[in-house]
Amino acid sequence: MRYHAVAIVLHWLLALMITASFSLGLYMTDLPLSPMRLKLYNWHKWAGVTILALSALRLLWRLGHPPPALPAAVATAMAPWQLILFRATHRLMYLLFFAVPLAGWAHSSAMGFPVIWFGVLPLPDFVPVDRAFAEAVLKPLHAGCAFSLAAAVLLHVGAVLKHQLIDRADLLARMWPARHGDPR
Repeated sequence: MRYHAVAIVLHWLLALMITASFSLGLYMTDLPLSPMRLKLYNWHKWAGVTILALSALRLLWRLGHPPPALPAAVATAMAPWQLILFRATHRLMYLLFFAVPLAGWAHSSAMGFPVIWFGVLPLPDFVPVDRAFAEAVLKPLHAGCAFSLAAAVLLHVGAVLKHQLIDRADLLARMWPARHGDPR
């Protein structure tokens, strides 16, 4: 059984945005202070706030629209530890969809740099200005959560590829946009 089109769009949109934001975060941190670096930081913050909003929308959608059950052949073929890891990884990713941007927002606020979404909508400071706390706690928290999300995503993608290529269970089709006229 396929996922609903809304779930598919949110899944792939968030996958693209999280990958781009993570890559941008890796790239921009090593740049010398310059107008380009400041521009990239703003883009990274805009992406983070957008990811946060889309994650909230995705969670609300998911609460009202449970995902389709795993195909019986896949569920019975999986070892109990694989089912536990499958569920735990999904829960961890949902947690980190929120933790990463919130930690980044808190870091920006504690550094005294406001978050102005797309340069138009100023967001409230998440925490009071405290640069020492920002550098010692919030910056490593944001980075640690981001790398944890990257690891969970790699585990998720690896599991999908394993089931797709080795087990020949067509799980990817459940989350892939249907072609016009394709009843799947």
